[in-house]
Amino acid sequence: MNPSFFSRPELVWFIIGLVLFLLELVLPGFVIFFFGVGAWLTALLCLIAKPGINIQIIVFAVISVLSLLALRRMIQKRFFYRDEGRSEVVEDEFTGKEARALMDFEPGTQGKVEFKGTTWKAESNGPVHEGQIVIIRQKNDFKLNVEPKK
Repeated sequence: MNPSFFSRPELVWFIIGLVLFLLELVLPGFVIFFFGVGAWLTALLCLIAKPGINIQIIVFAVISVLSLLALRRMIQKRFFYRDEGRSEVVEDEFTGKEARALMDFEPGTQGKVEFKGTTWKAESNGPVHEGQIVIIRQKNDFKLNVEPKK
């Protein structure tokens, strides 16, 4: 990239934000989104005022972390959970879907499954064999609770 690109910090922050938003589409966790928000708000600040690089980095970090802490749970509840008289029921891209076991594992041990091209840690209440199709019952952070497909 030519040097004039780096003399336009609002463009740099905008592109960083765009890359972070695109990464959120392929990586699980719903965290990177808020860093994209921080980058875009920093780009807006750079467009309005001309802060130095130190201020830009501080603004990016503060906005990203504060938005993550303040909004993540609220957005997850709004878009990923629903209430049907029970405790929170996950309505996500995992629950009820099929995955493929990458190794044998027994109840009480941890194994690995493949889901949508990504390897996940998994646990099961029943024995699972390599290559077997399993049903995802629950997602806990980066671990899936699965059961063998009948």
